[in-house]
Amino acid sequence: MSAERKRYAVVCAANFNRSMEAHKVLAERGLDVASFGAASRVKLPGASRDDPNVYDFDSITYEDIASDLERQPRETVENYEARGMFEMLRRNAKIKPAPQRWQTHSDRERFDVVVCFEERVFDLVMEDLRAKGGAREGVLVVNLDVRDSHDSSVDAAPRALRLCEALEASEDWESEVDEIMNAFEEAEGMRPLYGVCYY
Repeated sequence: MSAERKRYAVVCAANFNRSMEAHKVLAERGLDVASFGAASRVKLPGASRDDPNVYDFDSITYEDIASDLERQPRETVENYEARGMFEMLRRNAKIKPAPQRWQTHSDRERFDVVVCFEERVFDLVMEDLRAKGGAREGVLVVNLDVRDSHDSSVDAAPRALRLCEALEASEDWESEVDEIMNAFEEAEGMRPLYGVCYY
């Protein structure tokens, strides 16, 4: 008997880098996946640390963000290029039109597994699911801590894929989750933080 297909969400702060690289990799392997950010707004590096580029979720497209960044001073644009921001924006626009906020969509869509890439994001997702309450079905929320850089997200996405594939193969993740996480830790050298919520 084959395991039932699961629906995955991958979540970082801005739905720009870590979640989008994971979205791409999981989708390429045929997994049913959506991606989100859990911060209040999309905050991207700016000309200086004190001057980030800030956008609203769900109302600006990745193409619009690219156009906005390209209009900035040449030196700043070159910095964005060096950081891989335009490459990320091109990748993102091929996957979906705009960054989406977890808290806005979590009650509209149903997921079996949510993979986060930062402990603060994990906490926000858990808080949101607990606030929505209900005891309908369980959702596994996992955190894989990943530094928010282009290279780190590229390295982490295959790791997230391996975890999701192990969960996808599971007949009953709720009874097998500890075993799956132990095997993942042994193979990957990192112990994921995880919890179960019902919503």
